[in-house]
Amino acid sequence: MTDSLKLGLIGDNIARSRSPLLHRLAGAQHGIGVTYDRLVPNQLDQDFAAVFEGCRTGGYRGINVTYPYKEIAAPMVRIDDPMVRAIGAVNTVIFGKDGPRGYNTDHTGFMAAYRSVLEQAAPGTVLMIGTGGVGRAVAFGLIGLGVRALRLVDRDPAKAEALAQSLQEAAPDTDITIWDDGEKAAEAADGLINCTPVGMVGYEGTPLPAAAMKGASWAFDAVYTPADTQFLTDAAAAGLSVLSGWELFFHQGVHAWALFSGFGPDETELRSSLMDMGAAA
Repeated sequence: MTDSLKLGLIGDNIARSRSPLLHRLAGAQHGIGVTYDRLVPNQLDQDFAAVFEGCRTGGYRGINVTYPYKEIAAPMVRIDDPMVRAIGAVNTVIFGKDGPRGYNTDHTGFMAAYRSVLEQAAPGTVLMIGTGGVGRAVAFGLIGLGVRALRLVDRDPAKAEALAQSLQEAAPDTDITIWDDGEKAAEAADGLINCTPVGMVGYEGTPLPAAAMKGASWAFDAVYTPADTQFLTDAAAAGLSVLSGWELFFHQGVHAWALFSGFGPDETELRSSLMDMGAAA
């Protein structure tokens, strides 16, 4: 068993990421010392490809990838899982002798997070705003959870169309539609999802007016810094069950740690440690 791991996160606006803490705490459970670097390309005066290559040759066991680089990373790695190839985005990379391999723990993490809060409840008809890297992972997670109908909204119609095509190929019996108005798409929806950066630190606001949430039963926000976004605050006030981005952060991190280390952490202990250290805010 290795006694140390060098890990990192490539992304923009990651100064408040709790990923370094999560992986250091998971490592401590197994007596593994973890270094986990925040790597912001524009702060390093490099593009994503250069930072990625520096990690590949710089002794890193692996990296996480976050907004806005998940789709950029996908063609740069070997992807063995056909579902992850269909998603077309990776958030976890392992560097090995046979080259970098890509995984998507946002996909598996979302499904685990959903079940941890909403248990076996069916997603029903869902509006999802944002079809980028995390949106693609969440959408395929919804397919796995048995979503009945999925309404996609994105400022870039081409991205929504590309995702709709990929989803339809994977699940031809699911009703996939593209909308240009989030408020109209929310009508008679059971679930409301934000997969845009709106609401995170530096991108304040909400992608959907509070009035449009009435009648839905649950909401999920992929943003987790802060966990109590305006989107989820409005959803809770409207009586919806809320699934925070913190749950996705936690479960995708647990799955990523297993890939990095080969060990599954004690999830109860890890969650408690993160809470005690203020990493749930």
